[in-house]
Amino acid sequence: MSGPVVIVGGGIVGLSAAYELLRRGRSVVLLEKGAADHDSCSLGNAGMIVPSHFVPLAAPGMVALGLKWMFDRESPFWVRPRLDADLFSWGWKFWRASTSAHVERCTPVLRDLNLRSREIFLRHRAELPTAFDLEDVGLLALCRTQQTLDHEAVFAAKSDAVGVPTEVLSADEVRRRDPGVDYAIAGAVLFTKDAHLDPRKLVAVLTAEVTRLGGRIVFDAEVTGWKGEGDLLRAAVTKQGEFAGETFVLAAGAWSPAAAAALGLRLPMQAGKGYSMRLERPVQRPKYCSLLMEARVAVTPMGSALTVGGTMEITGNDLSVNPARVRGIRKAFVQYYPAFKEADFEALPVWSGLRPCPPDGMPYLGRTRAKRNLVVATGHSMMGLSLGPVTGEIVAQLVCGEPTSVALREVDPDRHA
Repeated sequence: MSGPVVIVGGGIVGLSAAYELLRRGRSVVLLEKGAADHDSCSLGNAGMIVPSHFVPLAAPGMVALGLKWMFDRESPFWVRPRLDADLFSWGWKFWRASTSAHVERCTPVLRDLNLRSREIFLRHRAELPTAFDLEDVGLLALCRTQQTLDHEAVFAAKSDAVGVPTEVLSADEVRRRDPGVDYAIAGAVLFTKDAHLDPRKLVAVLTAEVTRLGGRIVFDAEVTGWKGEGDLLRAAVTKQGEFAGETFVLAAGAWSPAAAAALGLRLPMQAGKGYSMRLERPVQRPKYCSLLMEARVAVTPMGSALTVGGTMEITGNDLSVNPARVRGIRKAFVQYYPAFKEADFEALPVWSGLRPCPPDGMPYLGRTRAKRNLVVATGHSMMGLSLGPVTGEIVAQLVCGEPTSVALREVDPDRHA
């Protein structure tokens, strides 16, 4: 009988790994640093499944765009200036990775990961006992200006060429496909393989399934240390006690680097803070999830509600809310959806979460030389929800000695060692 697999992190990646391992008959202990009613980046995100996101965050032009946004208090991106060696190192690596060659290498990997994840989401919809509002109708990249639409049409052709189909739509075509919603746009690109869901419902149903299948979930169990012999881990140390295992999975999101450092494993990463607000009774409910291209704001229908979110703040593991950034989200949203007013958002709570962002925009996924029985599954940047199921599947494949769904060379967790 194989020993338990100990998974560190109870977000969508950790839950997906636990679920896939339990389906294969393995014993699982999942350690979550938060309480049973904890919040996490898996709960308040935009809920998008995005094969369209096949370009890594580190890409040509991103450094210049980021520097431009730095001087706008309401812009989608900001780095808190601070004397921090890790931040400087991360920025240097990001700049070095932002090349066409890097994008060319990584595009097929991100495409394949997202498309396989989409397949698993559809399987989840068929096999899980509770609905999580999965809608596979596509994603609209909404463009307010013709110049942006022309630019996105060029990207759409590249997307078609790599096997992620699109349709370029005029404003009238968007309105015909989504009647009853007012759009103030020049047009849009529809990514037909994208989808959306309610992440809160998905996390709840996966948590219930992991428990039903015999998995043990331990809350308030932040990992503070490790015990091992040579190149083997033996136990994770938490304030709830020690948890022995045969294999360990590090899936702790933005908190992964500290846990990894105690093992001699370097995982360069910055936490990218994002915000969201949820309108429970919106005046109009779009059919499609959408990205507001000029503003970098995400809009997602979730059941009868509507979630609006955005920003990327590099401010350390800090969950405080920056009112100027939230104002920027609200102001941008009503420019694209004129039936809404900024006042619609004024009384709403603002959720904040931390995305784990490696400097090259690629996840850390695979086994590591640091410890022979450790699998790393973190660093998904803005695609944690989208890539959660395929990451869980790959973790289970690695643990059980199966071939992996997608080649892992570009996501090697030792690539910055």
